[in-house]
Amino acid sequence: MGILELWGGLFYLLNKIFFSVFEKTQRKILQILSWAVYLIGLPAWVIIFIQEKNWIAASIESAGALSMILRLTRSIRGKEATPKILNTITGIFVVMGIGYSAYDLGGLHHFTQFLELSMTTGFLLGTYLLARENNKGYLFFLLMNASNAILMLQEKRDILMIQQIVSMFFVLYAWIQSQKNKKTQPI
Repeated sequence: MGILELWGGLFYLLNKIFFSVFEKTQRKILQILSWAVYLIGLPAWVIIFIQEKNWIAASIESAGALSMILRLTRSIRGKEATPKILNTITGIFVVMGIGYSAYDLGGLHHFTQFLELSMTTGFLLGTYLLARENNKGYLFFLLMNASNAILMLQEKRDILMIQQIVSMFFVLYAWIQSQKNKKTQPI
């Protein structure tokens, strides 16, 4: 296991653990920690995706830094409008990643590219919905983690595959807790 796998895997797993415990306890510090550790693990994942020529995943993770910073800021300061420029920048990075992947691999016909697109969908919709306090974002995180687990299996990065599978359990727990929280909130 390399340092990048340990670094990226550990901090992304901590993100899911903090999300799940936040949903159970509703302690704001855990929400702040969840976004902070996500940012700490981000550079390792970007490097891993670049090493594997997973251009779509690398581009969306890179663009995701802006979204994660926004989510962290919103967690600290409270709710505020999302700047439209972030959505534009994220869209540009997605298009660039898909374009470069198609260029580098001769089109969009590799199974790994479709896994990356699935990861991208899960990541974008998951973070978007969670930032708006919509717990369905966790379901998209399940899609992201499942796609990434299969991608890591394909690329023989067993530790990261296991980390993605374990993350799915924490995401599922967070979603279940958020469902319970919705039922107990006054109308």
